[in-house]
Amino acid sequence: MSEITPGLRIFGTRGSAAAYTIRDFLHRSDVPFQWVELTSDEQARSDAAVSGLSDAKLPVCVFPDGTRLERPTVRQITEKLGWFRNPSQAEYDLAIYGGGPAGLSAAVYAASEGLKTVLIERSVLGGQAGTSSKIENYLGFPDGITGADLAERARTQACKFGAEILLLREGVRGEIHPGRNVGYLADGTKIAARTAICTTGISYRRLELPNEEAFYGTGLYYGAGSSEAALCKDEHVFVVGGGNSAGQAAMHFSQYAAQVSVVIRGDSLKTTLSEYLVDRIRAAQNVEVLPRTEVIELHGDSSLAAITLRDSRTGETRMVETGSLFLCLGGVPHTEWADEVGIVRDQEGYLLTGPDLLKDGKWPNNWQLDRAPYYLETSMPGIFAAGDVRHGSVKRCASAVGEGAMAVTFVHRYLANG
Repeated sequence: MSEITPGLRIFGTRGSAAAYTIRDFLHRSDVPFQWVELTSDEQARSDAAVSGLSDAKLPVCVFPDGTRLERPTVRQITEKLGWFRNPSQAEYDLAIYGGGPAGLSAAVYAASEGLKTVLIERSVLGGQAGTSSKIENYLGFPDGITGADLAERARTQACKFGAEILLLREGVRGEIHPGRNVGYLADGTKIAARTAICTTGISYRRLELPNEEAFYGTGLYYGAGSSEAALCKDEHVFVVGGGNSAGQAAMHFSQYAAQVSVVIRGDSLKTTLSEYLVDRIRAAQNVEVLPRTEVIELHGDSSLAAITLRDSRTGETRMVETGSLFLCLGGVPHTEWADEVGIVRDQEGYLLTGPDLLKDGKWPNNWQLDRAPYYLETSMPGIFAAGDVRHGSVKRCASAVGEGAMAVTFVHRYLANG
């Protein structure tokens, strides 16, 4: 039997999407764990106490107290960690939907100023910023900070001031009345609050290829994939995207992989990437940039084995072997619910707020108040938006944090004056 250190351990196979989901959740939640990769039936029997590599019980999680969970869901792990909670209040002053930098910032400021505050997050705290291996241009951290660490610090801060955080809860619809709104969560829980801030952020775009979903978690990943970097030792890794998250991911993978290829549709990274990252990528000997290139096909059986690239300048295509493809492609806002409650969005689905709601000199038809909407207020009085989900927002962590704090100022104004 191989030597296993104490602590939270995950036993599984590299090509398991279920194992990836658990690794990603724990890594982004800043929970230390040991990944034990099973490579033979004998090891699976001795280390994980299962029949072999194909045993349906895998992956297996063993907690420090000896608790064993076989093929657990993230919900089950959250419950075991003691993080899954129910709302304690019949009504809150403020409900925040989304636990990225904007939502966490709003929770800190609202709770610290005495508002009964609840934050609802559908997945993991930190949003897209939480997937970053290092954020180096955030004020006050000259040596950089991981997205997971930043999110954990913000969570601790918010809870210290009394904010409640409900994880793995997804809002599915809402009812909005003057001075009171009710959010209905997927599990039937109802959240009543006098005001709300939407900070649901954006999700990475897909390639929209026929077999894309089949390879998710088994070679194809959305986001910076910092939980997978150490597992890419000596591999050829491909990162698709030209933003800062893609650049940081490429530099992080370069510490482990034999080669990292950054695939972009544009001519260069200069217009989309911070200059310090451009300089680092140029200096890295095992990082290359493939301009005017796109991924057009995915190949493999149970896991990704190769991709086909097309050069948009020449039309030439080539197949390259890889088991690690990370997509950092812009974003799609989480605002599907907005139309049902009459909140105005732009053509791309982002929430319009404040002066952006004015069209042809008129406010939206459902705006019934004598005053103009506050700067971060949506077309529904008392419902605000902050961060990436908002039309015209600057897609930067610091900007999201600032908007989250600013939104709380307008919440106070609304509660005092309507």
